[in-house]
Amino acid sequence: MTNSCEREAPRTRIKVCCIRDVDEARLAVSLGADALGLVGPMPSGPGVIDVDTAAAVAAAAPPSVATFWLTSESTADGIAAELERVRPTCVQIVRHVDPAVHDALADRAPYVRRVQVLHVEGAATADLAREYEARAHALLLDSGRPGAATAELGGTGRVHDWAVSRAIVERSPLPVFLAGGLSPSNVASAIREVRPFGVDLCSGVRREGRLDAELLRAFVAGARA
Repeated sequence: MTNSCEREAPRTRIKVCCIRDVDEARLAVSLGADALGLVGPMPSGPGVIDVDTAAAVAAAAPPSVATFWLTSESTADGIAAELERVRPTCVQIVRHVDPAVHDALADRAPYVRRVQVLHVEGAATADLAREYEARAHALLLDSGRPGAATAELGGTGRVHDWAVSRAIVERSPLPVFLAGGLSPSNVASAIREVRPFGVDLCSGVRREGRLDAELLRAFVAGARA
């Protein structure tokens, strides 16, 4: 069965990130999530959970729902050690790592699909995308600032320049997810403008840090429209 980080049908996939526990995962799936994001240790940002909780969510997810482990590790050894414990279907590498890390992970963890995050800070991001396209299984475009004094590697709630994202989607041979400041109010516009394979969000469907059913229903309706 093809999971949600691979290209298949034209329907826009929905990835709900910052899942905190099995109950949130079940709620997200019941309302239409195709994939669940599990946030590992990060220098900043919301939604971090411990490895044991992430492993429990990954084990409980239905076979048709992809589980993404978000890692800020930058070495193949560090990432592979986390994957061995969590056992997700996909790993979301949130730093701009050496592309050779993907080659090493292909040997170390061949059962995990590799999703490379690109933080869209300008038109040069399109050039960076080319460095990963022969190695990753998918790209995810986010609004972090990896070079900041305290690195921002996701969960910022900021919208980036969708024109850059659209250009990457149009020329990339890989499935591309769009993240960064998405919400029920702008997801339809984002899909129309960027045409991503999937959309990814965290804070846009949360109230006081918890997944909100009403907001997620509205987001799914906007994405499906």
